[in-house]
Amino acid sequence: MTASSAASCITRHPANPILSAKDIPFPATLIFNAGVAKFGGRYVMLFRNDYGGSPGVDRFEGTNIGVAWSDDGIHWAPEDQPWIEWNEGPRGEIRRAYDPRISVIGDTAYLCFAVDTKHGIRGGVAVTKDFKDWEILSLSAPDNRNMVIFPGLVSGKIARLERPFPIYGRGKPESFDLWYSDSPDGKYWGNTQLVLGAEQVPWSNSKIGPGAPPIRTERGWLTLFHAVNRDPSRELPAWHSGWDKTYTIGLMLLDLDEPWKIVGMHREPLLVPEAPYERSGYRGDVLFPGGMILEDDGEVKIYYGAADTVECLATSRLDDLLALCESPLED
Repeated sequence: MTASSAASCITRHPANPILSAKDIPFPATLIFNAGVAKFGGRYVMLFRNDYGGSPGVDRFEGTNIGVAWSDDGIHWAPEDQPWIEWNEGPRGEIRRAYDPRISVIGDTAYLCFAVDTKHGIRGGVAVTKDFKDWEILSLSAPDNRNMVIFPGLVSGKIARLERPFPIYGRGKPESFDLWYSDSPDGKYWGNTQLVLGAEQVPWSNSKIGPGAPPIRTERGWLTLFHAVNRDPSRELPAWHSGWDKTYTIGLMLLDLDEPWKIVGMHREPLLVPEAPYERSGYRGDVLFPGGMILEDDGEVKIYYGAADTVECLATSRLDDLLALCESPLED
């Protein structure tokens, strides 16, 4: 099944893209896959920046993570310099950190990010209280990424969703699933549970994984995920040849006390690439959710990267999103 349309309750913001390379006061080429949260009374965004590239050239000088602030969640003021650029050089182990996510528990912001190393991709967890200094709590074994922390403790523990990507164990490339684990301190992780198998997403024929950190509701943890459909018979717009993947955004509701259990799932994609800034860019037809904020009036802001090139915003209502999750997974 191929995803063809978005849910009717989703509205793209007319200001899209809300952040792009032209808005950044330091060298920038692709601004996308940002984490967004409310912190200290303001909106904060951590955005991925691949810099030093151009159309037709599938190489970049580097990747860093920048910080932007907003009073309304729509208009953003990036800081003058990137915050995190982790590269230990050609002889070092660490090559870059990217794809940040933010979850706030108390007065602490928990950061999740992917780390490219000489020996595989690792998922990182760090903390900050000011978005200036940061402390790394843990780095997973390869290969694992797309980690997001729940914005609240689950049975007294820090909880996360993650997406390991084994090749041999799953029997074919890119058939990867979404998992749960928890930790007493953010350093040592266990209680690993399968949440959603790639084969359970009817509009996807490839990998799935977490997107934005969930939001807590009375009915459960409202959770976004990404899903990939491949069609080798057609080539999608990209800065390089051979691109055939469409990334869409899915929605499900997880149990409050046992978040590895799915209460309900929307049986179609929540959002699919349709707008010009989603269909064309570094990699066309790519939507990747990185932030979701529930406002006091019931509006839900969904932040997502588009075409691996720009950062965008869509909105909906909490009641409408919950209504989409009434279908049990086994139906």
